[in-house]
Amino acid sequence: MRSASVFKLLAAAAVALAMPAQAQDDVMRPIAIPEQPTAIELGTGRLPGATAEESWHSQYGSKFARNVVVATLTPFLPDPAKANGTAVVVTPGGGFRTLSMENEGYDVAKALNEHGVAAFVLKYRLNQTPASLEEFARPPAPGAAPGGPPRTRPSPEQMMAGLAPMLADSKAAFDLIRSRAAEWKVDPDRIGMVGFSAGAMLTMATATAGDARPAFLGDIYGPLMPMDVPEAKTPLFIALAADDPLFPQTEFGLIKSWKDAGAPVEFHYYEQGGHGFGMYPKTTTSTGWFDAFVAWMTMHGWIPRAQ
Repeated sequence: MRSASVFKLLAAAAVALAMPAQAQDDVMRPIAIPEQPTAIELGTGRLPGATAEESWHSQYGSKFARNVVVATLTPFLPDPAKANGTAVVVTPGGGFRTLSMENEGYDVAKALNEHGVAAFVLKYRLNQTPASLEEFARPPAPGAAPGGPPRTRPSPEQMMAGLAPMLADSKAAFDLIRSRAAEWKVDPDRIGMVGFSAGAMLTMATATAGDARPAFLGDIYGPLMPMDVPEAKTPLFIALAADDPLFPQTEFGLIKSWKDAGAPVEFHYYEQGGHGFGMYPKTTTSTGWFDAFVAWMTMHGWIPRAQ
């Protein structure tokens, strides 16, 4: 995990804000924190040094969490008649500053349930932002991130220190699922992970860390810089839009890393879709990423073929 390529990948993702796929209804509006009766605290503690508390807002017809200081995992279990033993940890994005809980979380989990897959939405701890939504939403000064100081490229050491809480949360998620695998009708060896934007970066970092051991990986509009391939040569599914404003000069190094290692990789490069398309209904072919992901899972046997 401590290779320069991984450090560069982490740094690229940490400054990537999860820009939504739709331009309409882009005003951030505060909302009450939704009830989450099935969410399970992961036991990784409060975010060190946190002063702002969790808050939620709506934007783009979806819901976002901010200033998450206590990590949780929310199970979405399929109809027992459909359950096939495969599970996926779903990791929303948001630049490590917000979490797109619906578009890249709950909606993905529900769609996976339709295919008999158990899904677990990871609400991981986030970097702190201003407690005031008004301040957070204020247009940034040149070179600055919304609601934060001017962007600077962190050193590898700073980046690793900054991601430590998120990695602890993702490992705890896998530990929890495996500890309750019998109860949730999950095969401990068939737990994958899919992430979006910064969540895709966390997904790749989790795989490289070695402790969680995801069975397969989904990197949806995450950075594609080269990185070390896990020893297990974990199968990888990638989806990205060619017009993604965060990656205008993508060199596809991640795909090459997997290919050179002889590891399974499937890559979908959509002409249009922007960044953050997730489960939003769109007229672009990027909307088909989920069906392609399911077909890929079926090809590998994680979802049984229809009889």
